[in-house]
Amino acid sequence: MLKYMPKHRLYIDESGNSDLKNSDNPNHRFLSLTGVIVSLTYAAEKMHPEMEALKWRYFGLHPDDEPVSLHRNDLVNRRRQFQALSDSRVERRFNQDLLAHLRDWEYRVITVCLDKKTHVERYGDWAYDPYHYCLKVLMERFNFWLNARNSSGDVMIEARGGKEDRRLKSEFRALWEEGTDRVDPGQFQRSLTSRELKVKSKTANVTGLQLADLIAQPSRSEILYDHGLLGRELGTFTQQVVEILLADKYRRRGEQIYGYGKKFI
Repeated sequence: MLKYMPKHRLYIDESGNSDLKNSDNPNHRFLSLTGVIVSLTYAAEKMHPEMEALKWRYFGLHPDDEPVSLHRNDLVNRRRQFQALSDSRVERRFNQDLLAHLRDWEYRVITVCLDKKTHVERYGDWAYDPYHYCLKVLMERFNFWLNARNSSGDVMIEARGGKEDRRLKSEFRALWEEGTDRVDPGQFQRSLTSRELKVKSKTANVTGLQLADLIAQPSRSEILYDHGLLGRELGTFTQQVVEILLADKYRRRGEQIYGYGKKFI
């Protein structure tokens, strides 16, 4: 049970791409959106200072320099500030500290994963934009989570680009104004504090977006692995992140996670 119950924010990160043209390519077949729900008070008072301290400990830069933003691809490939992880001893200590924070921080996770190949085969020219489809399903579950706690919140994503961001903002506004088959607009308007989707760049150093980025790929991989669609075993670090999510981070009803904290379409 979360200790902090003021306004919440859903931070969203994607894994994969929304292009339907490459749906037959196994490397581009699946798109997932992972949303991380965090109390804004908790993010400001607890999570942000601890994440900044972690980054300073391993990648410390002068305060006048550009802030360090944790992004999984850069970490894995030791790009830019993360070259320190080329030392296996440093990498081991960093991974242990990061996993401890992922275990201890208070947040909830919802991941929606779409099989674009099946989506196209089923709907053809009528196929819904994959990103927008996943967003709709994700927003329904965020709404249910907020309602269950008599709480409210808003939504933030990482910028994807001018045209795509404008389309996504329009889609979000349509959800707020028109609702979905499962959530009427009044429910969204009661639970969401804004009809506007917040968009921030990768370099904005937003703690919640960095957390979502670190979790999105492991969550997607675990869902595909569950369905026999990953084509490989989960890596050691990915498995450790997944174990944390399964223990108590995914949204759930009792012991049921699928349909609540995980959704495969």
